[in-house]
Amino acid sequence: MDARIKDLLKPEILNTVNGLELIARVIVEGFMSGSNTSQTIGIGQEFSQYRSYQPGDDLRQLDWKMFGRTERYYIKQAEVETNITVKFMLDASASMDYRENGLSKLQLAKILIAALAYLARRQSDTFGLYVINNDQVQYIEPRFEQQQFHRLLYTLVQTQATSTWTKAGSNDHLYNHHGKELIVFITDLYDDQRDLQQFINRIKTTRNEVVVLHLMGEQELLLNYEGAFTFQDIETGERVKVNTREQQALYKQKITDWLQQCRSWMLEKQIGYQLITMNTPAEQALYAFLKARKHVGR
Repeated sequence: MDARIKDLLKPEILNTVNGLELIARVIVEGFMSGSNTSQTIGIGQEFSQYRSYQPGDDLRQLDWKMFGRTERYYIKQAEVETNITVKFMLDASASMDYRENGLSKLQLAKILIAALAYLARRQSDTFGLYVINNDQVQYIEPRFEQQQFHRLLYTLVQTQATSTWTKAGSNDHLYNHHGKELIVFITDLYDDQRDLQQFINRIKTTRNEVVVLHLMGEQELLLNYEGAFTFQDIETGERVKVNTREQQALYKQKITDWLQQCRSWMLEKQIGYQLITMNTPAEQALYAFLKARKHVGR
């Protein structure tokens, strides 16, 4: 992790609007200046497609750089940067309060959203925020105006991980669409009745793009404990005693199977999926996400 970012991951900084904005700026400007290729990476990009020139096509759409490389005429069908609506949806159920190394899933999610919104603002994309759990749905309608970024940061700072997911996705307001959209949903995918899966399925349409950023702790993946422990479900309070030496292999296999099922289901539904472990530096997770988007549609 970038030492500058690591030094900023303190409650007194994370829990303020100015602090969260500083973290977002350091992350985005860091990887944007890291290489020339990163300059073309953006959250709201729609990638160019080319086709051969046909008689009657608008000559203004000819790509002369492509002609210089190939000596053939090509029409550029879409601009590299297209302003779209970016919706950030945040699972704020109690399980997102899970912590490792002093950082909770919810705090990591706030950092990721703040950085992506900072980048969206740089690109003049319209963006909004939806904070969701069973108690309430808070939302900032997608807008493009000067104060939108600070509205989003203020809402993130105020957000707490409480309650469950359960029927949180039943709010019809979550399914209002704004033309061409990218929906980024950050969650740990924990629910009892596949309510989260139903929600993800419902927000995906033929006209939008949905990407799920799945947050998991290293210990959740590996059960890397030695001895007998009592684990408590953050949301239900249910407790279970586990001998980790005896259960570790079976646990890892079940986690592997579950993650594969998640990937396969989302691939089938044409939903983007990225697993982010809590020990992955935020800047690396974001760069991997944006780099993957750069190759969409190529």
